[in-house]
Amino acid sequence: MSRVFRLEVPATSANIGPGYDSLGLALRLVDTLVLTLGDEPVDPDAAVTVRGEGAEDVPTDHSHLIMRVLSDVLAQLQGESAAAIMTRLSLDCTNRIPHSRGLGSSAAAVVAGIALAGAVSESLGGPGLTRERMLELAADLEGHPDNAAPAIFGGLTIALPEPARAWTVPVRTVETVTVLIPAVRLDTLTARGLIPATIAHAVAAENSARTGLLVHALSTDATALLEATDDRLHQEFRRSAYPESMALVDDLRARGIPAVISGAGPTVLALTGDVPAEAVPAGVRAVPVGIDEEGFRLEFA
Repeated sequence: MSRVFRLEVPATSANIGPGYDSLGLALRLVDTLVLTLGDEPVDPDAAVTVRGEGAEDVPTDHSHLIMRVLSDVLAQLQGESAAAIMTRLSLDCTNRIPHSRGLGSSAAAVVAGIALAGAVSESLGGPGLTRERMLELAADLEGHPDNAAPAIFGGLTIALPEPARAWTVPVRTVETVTVLIPAVRLDTLTARGLIPATIAHAVAAENSARTGLLVHALSTDATALLEATDDRLHQEFRRSAYPESMALVDDLRARGIPAVISGAGPTVLALTGDVPAEAVPAGVRAVPVGIDEEGFRLEFA
């Protein structure tokens, strides 16, 4: 008898200005995945169906990122039987998270693969995975936990590495944010490579203070959001990689709107649902979204 698993995993915005590689926010912009464990093997070259974002770019066989992660984690949980299980899996994806835009699409895929592996294993009588263990696995695969943490736990998260762990913070001062998504893409590794290996002590100290202030602003005092989101650690170093996005950040901040680069960019995150239409450049999509308080959601269909 077939088993069907339905999963929703949210987009995430990492850093939120000064919280480089530590702060992350889950957004109500989700990919929906349906995994079927059938009784018979499926065609391995057509095991994945994709609609929406990235449909023309991602593979439809077991080299798809979700399937690769699922296979690796399932092998840890099910041992030698994992390979036979994988032949019976088919995945249907409805993608809404833009790819290579700084909205955590790869982290969403990694979290999805891990969550589905745990669910499949548990449904077959094997071990499952706690969310805490999922974060450890995701951070190992991603290299940092800042996007994976909110995708797993929801809301605003503060994450630490090695071993990866995270704490959630209630967001009480912001209900809706706006993601301003350009048509261009940016590879995360390219963006990370622009940040120098060392920075001045004064810059680190100021950014640490602003990160603490940002947590306070999001939980308690909205009047501090503009001051708190003024990053000095990474955005300026990356300006050459996304000059139009940084110009948009500058313009929004001049209007009093707390705006930052979302993750590695080039998407801009404004911590308000009310961005004036005249402030949105041509070719940029302005999408108001709520904050996802739950993290990924998985059910047996």
